[in-house]
Amino acid sequence: MLPKRPEAPSIDHGYVTRRVDRYRHGEHEQLNDAITEEVPVAMVYNDVPFAVMMVTPLDLEDFALGFSLSEGLVAKPEELRSIDVRPRLEGVELAMQVDSSVVEDRAGRGGERLLPGRSGCGLCGARMLEDAVRHPAPVGNGPRIEAAALERALDTLRAAQPVNAATGSVHAAAWVDVDGTIQMVREDVGRHNALDKLIGAMVKARIDPAEGFLIVTSRASYEMVTKAASAGITFMAAISAPTALAIHLAESTHLTLVGFARPGSFVVYTHPQRLLHAAGVRA
Repeated sequence: MLPKRPEAPSIDHGYVTRRVDRYRHGEHEQLNDAITEEVPVAMVYNDVPFAVMMVTPLDLEDFALGFSLSEGLVAKPEELRSIDVRPRLEGVELAMQVDSSVVEDRAGRGGERLLPGRSGCGLCGARMLEDAVRHPAPVGNGPRIEAAALERALDTLRAAQPVNAATGSVHAAAWVDVDGTIQMVREDVGRHNALDKLIGAMVKARIDPAEGFLIVTSRASYEMVTKAASAGITFMAAISAPTALAIHLAESTHLTLVGFARPGSFVVYTHPQRLLHAAGVRA
């Protein structure tokens, strides 16, 4: 008897249900558990394979646009002419047509296909150092954010993450207005993917990055700051720590970087003038 072929991944849900055995405090039970989906998504530009990313198959058109912009494969959204989401047995193919030669130039170096990307990878597809370490232009002035607005958003962020509520295993990137109201959230098993999805959704919705701020439920790595600055975002708060390179990049691009963001507690690493608070500074 031939083995059963795996089903093509769903592109409508962020998780699947599996029967599991749970052991807790000496008790055993069998129950259905929600498990995050993680599938290979092939990024194909003008019929040229660029990279394979491990992605939660939600909001894939947002991901295609955000990835293309944040990776510098297109300079403006109009250059991405079409996106065709093609479910495959092995994963999903995002077939895109672009008005840009950047993809062909980068994919053609060495005559090799670029590297596949893991879900936690933010430098996926970069073989050359100049591709890996990019320096976006400085961001604009942006808004000044009250600490109370940041705390208000942090208080409500958990309720805005339905996939994480079901599975407990995905990251989120949230766009928040200056009053602290969450306007948009995108989730993914990869923190970079979640941010790319959010950037794509913001561009599609014509949201001005000068009218709010970003929260990510992850560490603030160099790649996350690169993507945020490339999108014109001026204020980024992460619930975990930044890296040294992320701080250096945030400083040079004039982006306000906040880490260890919790209701009532946060650390400002760069350009603190955008965060308004009543606390005094102790030497």
